[in-house]
Amino acid sequence: MADYVDALLDSLKAGLDALPYKELYMGFFLVVTMFHMALDMRQLRAIRRPHPPKELHGLFKDKGLYAKTQAYSLDKWWFGLAHGLVGTAETAAMVAFNGIPWAWASSGRAVTTLQLVALRFLPTSTLSLLALNSDASPEAVERWQSVMFVLIAAGWSMVSDLPWSLYSTFVIETKHGFNKSTLGLFFKDMLTSTALGLVIMPPVVLGLTAILQLASQWVAVYLWAFFLALALFMLAIFPTLIQPLFNKYEPLPAGPLREQIEGLAVKLQFPLRKLFLVDGSKRSGHSNAYMFGFGRNKRIVLYDTLIKQCSEPEIVAVLGHELGHWKLGHVTVNFAMGQAITLLHFSLLTLVRATPALYTSFGFKSQPALMSVILFGLISSPLDEVVNFLMHVVSRAFEFQADGFAVGLGYGEHLRTALVVMQEENKGTMHVDPLYSAYHYSHPPLVERLKAINAGVTALAQKIKEDRVIGECVCYCFTSSRLLRSAVLCLMGAAECINQVPECVEAMEARPSAQQVVGQAAHPPTVAALQFAVLSD
Repeated sequence: MADYVDALLDSLKAGLDALPYKELYMGFFLVVTMFHMALDMRQLRAIRRPHPPKELHGLFKDKGLYAKTQAYSLDKWWFGLAHGLVGTAETAAMVAFNGIPWAWASSGRAVTTLQLVALRFLPTSTLSLLALNSDASPEAVERWQSVMFVLIAAGWSMVSDLPWSLYSTFVIETKHGFNKSTLGLFFKDMLTSTALGLVIMPPVVLGLTAILQLASQWVAVYLWAFFLALALFMLAIFPTLIQPLFNKYEPLPAGPLREQIEGLAVKLQFPLRKLFLVDGSKRSGHSNAYMFGFGRNKRIVLYDTLIKQCSEPEIVAVLGHELGHWKLGHVTVNFAMGQAITLLHFSLLTLVRATPALYTSFGFKSQPALMSVILFGLISSPLDEVVNFLMHVVSRAFEFQADGFAVGLGYGEHLRTALVVMQEENKGTMHVDPLYSAYHYSHPPLVERLKAINAGVTALAQKIKEDRVIGECVCYCFTSSRLLRSAVLCLMGAAECINQVPECVEAMEARPSAQQVVGQAAHPPTVAALQFAVLSD
């Protein structure tokens, strides 16, 4: 058996080493680009439809909203097309002309220069601690070269993306009334993000490269554990150390809104620790609300733009949806799926990271540890496309479930109006191509959500009606001191029992309603309240 397994592994290794990795990647890259372009063209036709969806007719206050949303969506579409084409050309050129090996070699020369500077200005003890001394091991030098490579790549990405970010923020978003930022604030944010990257990225890359340099069979598990610990660490420091660098977070002032939100948290047993209002309006007119935290340290954040745009019941309805994700276990499921995908990714990485053809195909003369992750990220892009699509399918299903949860709490009407208001204020696209949304959208389009919410509200109203009828049947059967079988059936919660016991229905028609019996005509009583009122009578 062992010989068979060894032979199978040897055959797999030989097959992997014979694959033309770069050519396969370039071919798939071309196919995916054409597929995305086809979806984009379908969406363009949807955006250009002359009239809004009939399901949204009459829901918006602004009668000219459709023309505004069309203009905004078209501007973003053309911007996305241009940005995507340039990005596609950059990626294709980088891979085709061996830009990755060139960047790796450049990072090696930069590390050599860094070592010379460090040897001149740093004490020997510090040089040894940082592994920058003249007799540093090749593995240590490679780790610093990996750090330099990531910093060079991040710097190039920031510089090349800067014109696009400026155009998007100060042309498109300003034109359509959303941008509230200034050039000073824009570049302050960029410098702050750069400083954070310089602090966080080097130790992360050093740790990642050190694990990749191990020859252990448990490398995939070590990598997964490393990134799990990193995710938990970032989750812990993000709200207290990073977020305040960009926005001002203040406790939501005392008042009816805070009382309603805290009451909802208590009702759902949500461990709310802090409730914040964030000054999102200093950058954008878009609105949002979200929750975060782990364990029993949960926080809810409301954008000040949401407070201005929606009424208090609508905001509570939106939070009913968000807390529905938590109550239904969506947060835990998403986290577990993410960890499973990460572990799968690293497990597949271990199959090819020692394959010489992977490196030589992309122009490398050596096998740097970090490059195994970079190159595997390229060749595994077909799997990424499938995984992203499936994650969007799950996400949209969760959104419908969270909407249904809010409807079950009695917030259906307010959730519906809140979604309409946010659609209007954010100038969301009204017509969405079904294939485009199925592939790209993590949230269902507004029309689909409203349809589901309306169905949920109707079903809830029907359930309340049925519960009231059952309650009336139970109440009369107890007060009449007969028809015990009917009462038992009703207590079991079977609405059909009323039709199955004609005597109960006939008697009910000649008797006062259950509301009159218990003196609660204004509010339909629950079955338990009816039983208590009758038995105590």
